[in-house]
Amino acid sequence: MSRTPVRFLPPIPHLCLTLALPLGLAACSTAGSYPSLAYRGAERSALPAPAEPAPPPVQLPPPSADLTTRISGLVTAAQDADRQFASKRPAAERAVSAAARAARTSDSWVSAQVAVSALQASRDTAVAALADLDSLYADARTAAPTDESPSTRAIDTARQQVQGLVNAQTDIISGLDARLRN
Repeated sequence: MSRTPVRFLPPIPHLCLTLALPLGLAACSTAGSYPSLAYRGAERSALPAPAEPAPPPVQLPPPSADLTTRISGLVTAAQDADRQFASKRPAAERAVSAAARAARTSDSWVSAQVAVSALQASRDTAVAALADLDSLYADARTAAPTDESPSTRAIDTARQQVQGLVNAQTDIISGLDARLRN
């Protein structure tokens, strides 16, 4: 194996490179003054204006006397229907208990069906009141679709109350029907 001798560059190009490098780097920096990074007058006017406080919300009028009277009448009708339902419930429960395990063609089973039907009929007024309240609620939401008005809140409170009565009645009737099916 033969060795190849290492070649060195002649001294003049080394000297030129050594002197040119610091001079080139010195040219990159200047000792002058730099422009300020602060906002100029023209830029200040382009800045967004401070936010103004939002206007107060519009106060919607309270429910009218007619609407309040109608809501009250519907709730009262539903409560009356619930009292009538409660008065017929014991008779229906007795009839269903007597018809337990009886044939579907027996007199006791037919009597139980009649008693449960009478119980269902006694709640018709409550269901009708709930339907009227739903209609009033839909009309009130249509009139004020973005904000819930005091009228809407009053109707919704009555709806929830009547819906609770109707749901409880539905649960009782469903339980009686289930006992008759067994």
